[in-house]
Amino acid sequence: MNNTKLVVTTVQMNSKPDVQKNLDFLQREFNALARYENHLVVLPECFAFFGGRDISQASIKENYLDGPIQSFLAEQARLHNIWIVAGSMPVAIEQNERFHAACLVFAPDGSCKTQYNKIHLFDVEVSDSTGTYKESATTMAGNQVVVIDTPFAKLGLAICYDLRFPELFRQMQALDADIICVPSAFTQVTGEAHWQVLLQARAIENQCFIVAANQSGTHENGRETWGHSMVVDPWGNIISQQNVQIGTLSCEINLDKITQIRHKMPNLLHRKLK
Repeated sequence: MNNTKLVVTTVQMNSKPDVQKNLDFLQREFNALARYENHLVVLPECFAFFGGRDISQASIKENYLDGPIQSFLAEQARLHNIWIVAGSMPVAIEQNERFHAACLVFAPDGSCKTQYNKIHLFDVEVSDSTGTYKESATTMAGNQVVVIDTPFAKLGLAICYDLRFPELFRQMQALDADIICVPSAFTQVTGEAHWQVLLQARAIENQCFIVAANQSGTHENGRETWGHSMVVDPWGNIISQQNVQIGTLSCEINLDKITQIRHKMPNLLHRKLK
């Protein structure tokens, strides 16, 4: 960690099944951001398209490093001197009708630094208006844990349902992750029950910051998402939390806290089962 101070912004959205409307919303939010030396902005899962039929995601998929959504994100990162963790968007797979739900990270110079493909797909039943979710029908699971170097910290990536699998977060911690971003579209029902406790648990277990940006509200296809985007510190304290409103919320985090907590309580060194 080269810089101990970092501003983190969560972008909470009620994304539409209309790419241009979602990008217009993001442009307005980016334009309103204050400028900082080190600024990390995290978008929710399915930021560019949500609230339509799942199969419709295929109509907006892009090849990695090529396409209007990625060009937009690169330009915004350059214009505003920010790091963007671009929630998830459909990225094409060669010779396959399915796509990856990919989280892309853009640096302030506009370059895309990595692609994380969602590993755990949401094939579940929920007691809400949708009832049954089967993400694997359109999406191919990833298989690579991703932690990247930035000028301020090592950054790990997870997406939504991944949050329920602590072994993924432990692997990121083994790769020295200081901050783990969790772009999400957590449902109203599961979010109310588990969102906060899971985020706090992952932060405490791995003694790292968790930055989680969520979708919020009722979407055009009737899906209901929980909102409550938040930033959790390595002790489990919530240092920033939105309610259900859309928009941005920024806070400053002190990365020295990671070293302090890991020194005083070195539970990662005390592990017996690996």
